[in-house]
This record gives sequence, C-alpha cells and structure tokens, in this order.
Amino acid sequence: MYRKVLVAYNGTPGSRCALREAIRIVSDASVEVHLAGVVSHPAEFLAGGQDGGPGVVFSGESARKEMEEYLREGHKFLVDHGLNITDHLLIGEPVDVLSELVSKLGIDLLIVGYPRGTPIVLRWWRGSVGKWLIERIPCSILVAGSA
Repeated sequence: MYRKVLVAYNGTPGSRCALREAIRIVSDASVEVHLAGVVSHPAEFLAGGQDGGPGVVFSGESARKEMEEYLREGHKFLVDHGLNITDHLLIGEPVDVLSELVSKLGIDLLIVGYPRGTPIVLRWWRGSVGKWLIERIPCSILVAGSA
C-alpha cells in the first residue's frame, strides 16, 4: 500500500485521469495525498507550441492564476471523493521541481496523466519530459491515459 501519493494536475483530460486513478488507489484516510501543479516555460516546449507535460502550464502571472484555479478544481474533486489533500504550486522546470518535491515529501507514488491520441510530432516534444521523469523520480510512477 502506498503511504504518500503525489498527483500532477493541470486541468487537461490526461491529468483528470490521474485524479481518478488517485481515487481508485487511495484506500483510506491514512494515505497522504498531495496535488501538484507546475508553472514553467522551458524553451523546448515553447518552440513546439505545446504544453509542458504533466501538471505544467507556461510561466507568467496569468499562467500562475490559471494553475491556481486548476489546483482548486483538482482539490475539490479529490475532497468530494473523501480524500484529504495538500496542494503544491511549483515554479520551475517540471522534472526538477517534481523530483525535488517527491524527495522532500518521501512520496511513494507519482501519478501523471498522458493524453492518448496526441499527434506523433507533439509527442516528440513531450517525450523528454516523460523520459526524464522516469530517470529522475525516485519512486513508482503511474501514467494515467486519456482517450
């Protein structure tokens, strides 16, 4: 059983799947559930015109406000399903800040969403985020897919 779960959320269909997986996995109130959103602007994603991957929106005050709203939405959804949630608004390169949070909190499981059906060119831009998450995150990772 997982004791500490972190869910990356950014309001996308893939990240909504991650929320639903958290509800399925978390069996009781003793499990710590953390919800994270990342505000970032890595150049490689801006060049591709695509979002930055799991739980990420671009930087700037409007992006920060947008992520705060997504976190409120995700928080409410999880609380409405009986979970106790701690929110984290992270600013920086997604893999770095998620990895730091996982280590700092002693997370056992990271849940991220993945949008199936994304054109292959756009997947290529995101590929490095997924690869680096796997390489750098020191816990189990569940990838929740959306259609």
